[in-house]
Amino acid sequence: MTGHAASWRLEFLESVGSTSDICRERAALGEPEGLAIRAGWQTAGRGSRGREWLSEHGNLFLSLLLRPSDPAAEAGLWALLAGVAVARALGRADIALKWPNDILRNGKKLGGILLESQVGAKGGLDWLVIGVGLNLSTAPRIEGREIDALAETTDPDLLGRAILAEISALRDLRAGQGWAPIRAAWLSHALPVGGVMTWRQHDRVIEGRFAGLGADGSLLLETDGRVQAFATGEIWSPAQTREQIAC
Repeated sequence: MTGHAASWRLEFLESVGSTSDICRERAALGEPEGLAIRAGWQTAGRGSRGREWLSEHGNLFLSLLLRPSDPAAEAGLWALLAGVAVARALGRADIALKWPNDILRNGKKLGGILLESQVGAKGGLDWLVIGVGLNLSTAPRIEGREIDALAETTDPDLLGRAILAEISALRDLRAGQGWAPIRAAWLSHALPVGGVMTWRQHDRVIEGRFAGLGADGSLLLETDGRVQAFATGEIWSPAQTREQIAC
């Protein structure tokens, strides 16, 4: 696929269970990469770690199908690429990225990236589905979580197309220069290296300082003078806007 938005086969469906489910079903039937599904409403949306994604009307629900010839171990890097694409498409100073797949506005969750893939017989990626959910018009109320919405006129169709165009451009960048510039771009929207954060997975909790990203997109956390890498989990860090990060 080239870096042109016209190379995407974008379909709009008024109501679906999940845009990512449609891409997965089409992938299983042999659909070539480049399919993108946007919906006006989802009845069975989901987020990471199996959580429900409340799909309020007027928000963005977009999924796309890729077939990258990459090792399965690099799948997580595509969540970083998608996060950068979303941040660039939004083009706002109050947007930040939180590892591994959250989009923040003024420290509150604005949306997220859902990554699903299937590994082929030789250990490489057979297909990859990237789901993007963003609160544009309204934010669902979730107890114990700070959720935000743009709460202004934002056309989901135009934003969806802008995200697809940014993903294409970043794919071209990655094809020419590898993953290093993608990781660097993601870090430019994230908590600064050295910032305090807490990592958690199930009952295990570790507090340390952000030490950047591994070559595979894993989180690097410095604790007790040594750096540990984490491929999965959740993190908490002080709420920061990109303006605060720049300071």
